Amino acid sequence: MPLTDRREDLLIAVALTEFSVHYEDADPELSRRVWQLAADRLLKHDVEPHEAMGALEFE
Repeated sequence: MPLTDRREDLLIAVALTEFSVHYEDADPELSRRVWQLAADRLLKHDVEPHEAMGALEFE
């Protein structure tokens, strides 16, 4: 199945969120910046963070 721009953005947002969580203690500033990148991608598609995985399943 080819990736749509929306699906690609959601996958990237989920990966960025995961990265952010894992690096929160090691580098809080990097974690915050990565989280913002994820949030920007979700906002672009009007998806709340807690909805991202569900949105991917329906694609």
